[in-house]
Amino acid sequence: MKISYECGPCFLRQAREALDLSTDDEMLKMEVIEEIFKYLSENFHQGTNSNSTGSAMHEIIKQKTGCRDPYYMEKIESNRLALKYLPDVKKILDDDDSLENYVKIAIIGNILDFGAFTLDDDIESVIKGSLEKDLVIMDIEEFEDSLRNNDKVLYLVDNTGEIVFDKLLLSKITEYGLDITIAVKSEPILNDACMPEALDAGLDEFGDIVEIGAGTVGYVDSKISDEFREIFNDHKFIISKGMGNYEGLTEIDLSDKEIYFLLCAKCNTISRGIGVNLHDMLLFKK
Repeated sequence: MKISYECGPCFLRQAREALDLSTDDEMLKMEVIEEIFKYLSENFHQGTNSNSTGSAMHEIIKQKTGCRDPYYMEKIESNRLALKYLPDVKKILDDDDSLENYVKIAIIGNILDFGAFTLDDDIESVIKGSLEKDLVIMDIEEFEDSLRNNDKVLYLVDNTGEIVFDKLLLSKITEYGLDITIAVKSEPILNDACMPEALDAGLDEFGDIVEIGAGTVGYVDSKISDEFREIFNDHKFIISKGMGNYEGLTEIDLSDKEIYFLLCAKCNTISRGIGVNLHDMLLFKK
């Protein structure tokens, strides 16, 4: 996906957040933000890829501060809170175990920022309220056809916390008899799931976990490893979670793939690009 003018303020918001998590040195923060301004002034222009730009910006922060995983504590807390609410979500699914509801739960995981919640927040009400919303684009019949007609699937996960809810959809997918490969980031980036978080959440119960060979914002095709490219090319059926993977995957030729995007449109650039409203929940085939 290409950047819009609204991506500029978003990059700077992310930079401030990552810097505050990386260091308390105010002089160093000033030095780093100056370099980010310089980088953006040279690289932020029409036609630029959003994923590559964001990834490069976060790499500047890591190199300058020496903090390779600014969101480390947030990721641990996100998984912990999500696992706490997993039994409640399972009870909800006991009342309606349709494939559509499992898809909704996976997308709700993308909506909820578990790092921003506390044990006192009524997350169950948020979940129930979201389940009552319709999927704006709901290619559920095509999705189930792909589940029935393929023998394997590549599942690209997104954030920590969210991956706990992915477990429920993964468990549903196992009912169709597919071999599941679950892809995570190789290096920390934002609050995205890496191997330790995926194992902590128990994703290995449902399939083989592999690393993409990079620590990028979403999927950046030029950065993945040769090993993961072979895995990616070997899969016809792909499930992609979250906006970052959508942004990157829409930059490459997917004509030979059955690829489904599960996400909440959480920014105007994404919602305009897809043709939906802000905060809409989506399952659609590319």
